[in-house]
Parts: sequence; C-alpha cells; structure tokens
Amino acid sequence: MDNLTHTLTGVVLSRAGLNRWYSKSIALLILSANIPDIDIVAAFGGAFNYFVFHRSVTHAIAMAPVMAAIPVLLVCAFSRSLEGWRAAYVISLIGVASHLLLDWTNSYGVRFLWPFSSRWFELDLNSIIDLWIWGVLLLAWLGPLLGRLVSGEIGAKAGSGRGLAIFALVFLVVYDFGRGLAHQRAIETLNARVYQGAAAIRVAAFPIGEVNPFEWSGWVERPELVMHFSMNLLGEFDPTAPQRTIYKAAEGPALDAARQAYVVRKFLEFAQYPLWQVTPIADPEGGHRVEVRDWRFPFTAVAILDQGNRVLDSSFHF
Repeated sequence: MDNLTHTLTGVVLSRAGLNRWYSKSIALLILSANIPDIDIVAAFGGAFNYFVFHRSVTHAIAMAPVMAAIPVLLVCAFSRSLEGWRAAYVISLIGVASHLLLDWTNSYGVRFLWPFSSRWFELDLNSIIDLWIWGVLLLAWLGPLLGRLVSGEIGAKAGSGRGLAIFALVFLVVYDFGRGLAHQRAIETLNARVYQGAAAIRVAAFPIGEVNPFEWSGWVERPELVMHFSMNLLGEFDPTAPQRTIYKAAEGPALDAARQAYVVRKFLEFAQYPLWQVTPIADPEGGHRVEVRDWRFPFTAVAILDQGNRVLDSSFHF
C-alpha cells in the first residue's frame, strides 16, 4: 500500500489501545509501519536495482525483528531514554506486521520467505491506493481532533478516539473479506465463459477501482493470445468484447536465448503472468528485440539478439 495508508494505520493502532503500553507509541508506530519501505535506498543504484530489491529483504518475515528494532532505537535515542523499551519493541513488531499484511493485499505482492525462497505472495485484493481505506483511516485520525475542538468550545470532556480507531481496524478486516469475495466472483465469471470458441487456460483478476470496489481488470490466456477485459461485477460480462487482444510469441530459440540475460532472468522471478513478444529489427541485420512484460504492471524486460540468437544487450523499463 501507499505510505499514507501505512502511516494512518500506525496512528490508528496506537489510538486503539497500544498507546497504553508505551507513551511514545504514535511516533513509534508511524516509523515501524513504514520502515520496510526503507528499501527505497536501493533506488540510488537505479530503477532496475530498486525493482530487484523492492519488497524482499526489508519485507521478509525473517527480517521483521531487525526492522522492528530500528524504530525503537530511533525513538529511544531521540527521547534519550530506554524506559519501556521491551513494550516498545513489541509495539514496533506490530507496526512492521501491519505493513507486511497491507502489502500482501496488493497485486504486487511480498517475498515473505526471503532469503530462503524468492516466491511472491499476493492476494490481488486492493489497489496500491484505495480511497475507501483512506477515507476510514482519515476519519479515525481526524475525528478525535474535531471532537476536541467541539468539546473545547462547549467545555465537555474530549474523547480518546479509541472507538473510532477500533472501528477503522475492524473495517479493514471486513473490507478485505468483501474484496476477497468480489475477487473470487471475478475469477469465476472469467472461468465460466469461452473465448473465440474455446475455454481459457488461465485467468486472473486485479483491482483497478480506487473508488468503485466492483471494478476489476480481467485477463484471459489462451495458448496463442491474451485478452484483457475491464469488468464491473454489477453489470453483464461480454467475453466477445475485450479491450485488448495481444498475440503471444511462440516458444523457440529467441525466447530461450533471452531468458539467459540477467535482466530478463531477474524479471521472470517477479513476473507471475509473463507475456512474450518478438520483433525483428534492422540493426543488427537479422536481429530481434525480445520483450517480456507482466500483465499486471507496465514493467518490461528487453533483450536484443543478433541473427544467431546471441544476447547483445538487455534492459529494464517502466
């Protein structure tokens, strides 16, 4: 998820009761709920370097204890006190866990098992930015602030905001459960149709609606092509009207050679739905441009091959 969502989740966790464990819980949870994204430092090595390391080392379960220790050290150093550090560490672990769980709900996914496995885990439930989640978390954050202003005017005692915070956390669970049901319905709808006279060999559905939770990006794979549909679960689905039809490159020496290029090899570790295309090029004479992308994102790995299918160059593009 985006960092505003992670930050507000940290604030809500604090107000839901964790502030009773540690006096500086809000600062601690804001830091710990965002600390896995410290992998942004990999961007100094370029876009491809960031792509390789994003959501791996700092998002792995094995590294969670280390990630949780960093916010505790920062808060204790800033406050110049180690008082309550044990409770602070447990709270920081909760903040890190909230980050991993929220990222798990996206299509991008998380490599939970790094360094033991490069497998990606994703639920395909939420977009990176979800306005429903934003709205509820902002309500839980701003509600108590507005309540204090009103209470100050009328001389009443201000509320702690704990009720709104608990409501927001419950909403996240219920909302994702509903999104899971919608995702399953989208998959079942795609599987229940035939495409150009035959059934699909694989289908997938990804969230696209930041506002409308019933909108999904549907993908259907046939042996020779891939079809993309914009789906609204509240309407009828027409399998004869794809937004795009993309023909796949046939397996052969060109694809085999491209798979040996480092950039392509690392990209294929990420790509859950690789789509290959081969284009002849004039320079070098008889050469080919081999391109592989993932259905879900505008990321592309490219290998330039000569006439003998030797890799001359490879690159990564957003």
